[in-house]
Amino acid sequence: MKITGETIEKTTIIDSISYKKQFSNYQNLKAEVSILKQLLTKQGYIDTSIEKIAKINDSLFEAKLYLGNKIKKLRLFINSELKQNHPNLLTNYNDKNYIDIEIKDLNTYLNNLNLKMTENGDPFSSLQLINHTKLTTDIISAELIINSNKKRRIDHIIIKGYEKFPKSYLTYFLKLKSGKTFNLNTIKKKTELLNNLQFANKIKDPEVLFTEDSTSLYIYVEKSKTNIFDGFLGFGTNEDTNKIEFDGYLDLRLINNLNYGETLNLYYKSDEIDQQTLKIDTELPYIFSLPIGIQIGLNLFRKDSTFLNASQYAKINYLINPRNKVSIGISSTKSTNLLESDSDILNDYTANYYTIQYNHLKTEPTDLLFPINFWFNFLSGYGNRDNNLGSQKQSIFTLDTYKIFNLNRKNSIYTRLNSAKLTSDNYLDNELFRFGGINSIRGFEENSIVAHLYSVLNTEYRYRLSNSLYVHSVFDAAYFENKLNDSKEKLFGFGFGIGLITNAGLFRLNYSSGKTENTSFKLSDSKVHLSLTASF
Repeated sequence: MKITGETIEKTTIIDSISYKKQFSNYQNLKAEVSILKQLLTKQGYIDTSIEKIAKINDSLFEAKLYLGNKIKKLRLFINSELKQNHPNLLTNYNDKNYIDIEIKDLNTYLNNLNLKMTENGDPFSSLQLINHTKLTTDIISAELIINSNKKRRIDHIIIKGYEKFPKSYLTYFLKLKSGKTFNLNTIKKKTELLNNLQFANKIKDPEVLFTEDSTSLYIYVEKSKTNIFDGFLGFGTNEDTNKIEFDGYLDLRLINNLNYGETLNLYYKSDEIDQQTLKIDTELPYIFSLPIGIQIGLNLFRKDSTFLNASQYAKINYLINPRNKVSIGISSTKSTNLLESDSDILNDYTANYYTIQYNHLKTEPTDLLFPINFWFNFLSGYGNRDNNLGSQKQSIFTLDTYKIFNLNRKNSIYTRLNSAKLTSDNYLDNELFRFGGINSIRGFEENSIVAHLYSVLNTEYRYRLSNSLYVHSVFDAAYFENKLNDSKEKLFGFGFGIGLITNAGLFRLNYSSGKTENTSFKLSDSKVHLSLTASF
């Protein structure tokens, strides 16, 4: 088929549009000419008509089109009643009663108007242009008519699949509740947040049932395995005794067992230098049907037969949105000297702090190996330490943050910064920070480093061998200060590791060794750690 216009120039315009030229039958040929006519109309040739389709010979047809002048703009008029009924929809008109629109942009403009109507709760609205008039050779005018229906609001929200899903998460986590204006696109975006929850995930997109007088929203959710067990076993050779020593920890998190979104954590650690740590805490979100939660906890730490610290804390959390949370709270620590006599650097004390905390979390729900992409947690506290030597004003700051930088599908870089500082005019040994080990700077004994100020940088280059297996390097660096012995030191850790997801959970095997900047300061050791993280 060959298509021509009324002039050579118009034929060139037709040829610039790619159209099909070979057909198996006459009906398909006629349909292609009609499609071409519609395309030319959208480009501004609104007078386009099909003058004839003639058969030249057995294998060739010729179609002749009349294009006319190209219309470049449409002047779209609206009446005052339309402005008054839709003040938020037609904001770009200002004080005029019309707007000039390029013909090529007309479909986009009308689609956007229709989308806004849907977002305003009227998914069955329609737009119409009437009273077309040619103003000049390249400008036409038309009047906009909006056919509106009754504004739709969400009347009922029905959970399918996990009927005991905590209702407070609908209101404050997803921000969905009855009475809100219906907007399906917004609802779909909000239900995507379900995949950020540890205890539930979305099965499929939400669905809507419209009746004459109500709108019912169906959300499809399934309950996930929420309880998490995490533990590791470490072993290494003592450089002094040449004996193998073991250390390890247990981290148990029970999540949403009561279908309230609650969390109960149990943490226990015992290491080779005779230190034991026990932490128990619980968090209750969205209490009293408000975006507020409470968190309470107990920490016990014993250093061989030297001292015992018992700490309690309570926090009120304000859940800004699914990713951000701020907290205010109080904490109290009572330390008992287990030795026969007190000293200037080791004696009983009681410390009380007022704290403020901010937490940010960004997840990657579809990534089984690395489900958390970014974590940020900052805490500051101000208070007093009291003992038989008097009262001492103190402040404490802690920062724990990590980020995974994905270079491509297989390669990524993991970085973590963990820092803490205790500010005081004088210090006691039993109030200082203790760090080192698999969850701090690797290659050093667990909690073997004592400081009033420290900062640890962990880095890993990770290579994903499959969706369930990866290998990584270990390079850690740390700096700390301890005013009790007037020491300042830089530490380094090196090693490699492997991670594997099985039906039992995530297994991690790490080998690392450490070294110090000051070779006379013997902290380094070679360590192997085997850990398991499992959900049940």
